[in-house]
Amino acid sequence: MKMNYFVLGTNNMEASVKFYDSFFEQTEFRQTFSTDRMTFWQGEDADSAFAVALPFNEAPATQGNGTMIGFSVGSADEVIRLHKKAIELGGSCEGEPGQRGPRFSAYVRDLYNNKIALSE
Repeated sequence: MKMNYFVLGTNNMEASVKFYDSFFEQTEFRQTFSTDRMTFWQGEDADSAFAVALPFNEAPATQGNGTMIGFSVGSADEVIRLHKKAIELGGSCEGEPGQRGPRFSAYVRDLYNNKIALSE
């Protein structure tokens, strides 16, 4: 079994799409599908997808306490680049790039305080 998609809530689709389009621009993830409620990005193998969505129940989107999405990005340099990129896009630092156990990793929060882990 493997995870095939991850969805984060948003209260502003336009701002979230701009953030993630730019965040993913030098990775294999590309925006592949969009509706009035959801926007999807997929990896090259199309077996993994990431999306932002306006909540179906129409309540405000909020971050999950303890919820985190992790991206394996291939190298320490890419961890550093994406950490810096997320902060430039208006995200916030949740953990500077560095060695953590067996992996080099960093943590950021997006525009809606969703936690993202980046590791080599």
